[in-house]
Amino acid sequence: MSRTLLILREAEIRRLLDPASSLQAVEEAFTAYATGGAELPAVINLNVPESRGEIHVKAGHLRGGTHYAVKIASGFYDNPARGLPQNDGMVLVFDARTGAPAALLLDNGFITEQRTGSAGAVAAKHLARRDARVVGVVGCGNQARYQLASLALVRPFREVRIFGRRLERARACADELSGDPAMPRDCRLGAVSSVREAVEGADIVITVTASREPLVEAAWLAPGVHVTAVGSDGPDKQELHVGVLGRADLIVADSKAQCLRLGEIHHAVAAGTIPESRVACELGEITAGRHPGRRSDSEITVCDLTGVGVQDVAAAAVVLARARAAGLGGPLAL
Repeated sequence: MSRTLLILREAEIRRLLDPASSLQAVEEAFTAYATGGAELPAVINLNVPESRGEIHVKAGHLRGGTHYAVKIASGFYDNPARGLPQNDGMVLVFDARTGAPAALLLDNGFITEQRTGSAGAVAAKHLARRDARVVGVVGCGNQARYQLASLALVRPFREVRIFGRRLERARACADELSGDPAMPRDCRLGAVSSVREAVEGADIVITVTASREPLVEAAWLAPGVHVTAVGSDGPDKQELHVGVLGRADLIVADSKAQCLRLGEIHHAVAAGTIPESRVACELGEITAGRHPGRRSDSEITVCDLTGVGVQDVAAAAVVLARARAAGLGGPLAL
């Protein structure tokens, strides 16, 4: 019996995975994970300290699905100075009936970027106030762009304040997004010179850095704000002071077990600021209707997103199904 591996490259994958389809797939994946419909092993973290590099290996399977996937994503933080992209990666897709390799998605990290943006939008859809208008973004790299493009699908925000360690990069990010048709009409985007300026008075705060020290302070949070913390995907990373979680009325994890090892929740529990019991639920419990999520406009909500493998499986499934329907990709005989 002949076997064929479908090879897809970044340009094709970008055509196949748009923000709206990614959002739907990721939301359904969260629901499946929270209701026992997914298999998800622990994350493998590998550091290359001499090159300031980190690698994450994540995998997952949605029960009843035709495929499972293994994703390798990397961040090498000196690469931009070398004229190379900071983030990279690929996704390996296998037939769930036989274990045979089915596809190699050479996405250069795009699927990770897009599904992470989608996860942030799912969190905001269920946890941010419906009248949220001001967004504060801490970080000005690629993920800031993906978060805002996906957020625009669920909340019609009108103002964005972007902080970056280098103000000129934050300004470049704001200028680029100002011309992006994915942004809401008449939305004002600008750079600010401090984290506090980005956070104070914001209705939604999104943190997307690789910081090893806390950046956002609890005293800066306005009543009713929603915080989506994205950057802390390793035990040594932290973007929120533990007091942020101490002040929160509702704390949600993408994966409670994983956030207790890797995320902002990990730091707050380790510091004794909150007990494990303060983590109300996983995001999938809200998307599945098992937990109400936000209960009032005055609540402060925090969602800790460390990234789960079922997101990659769901996004890869969209890419593979659409590629086969459109006849895209290059087959390789095995």
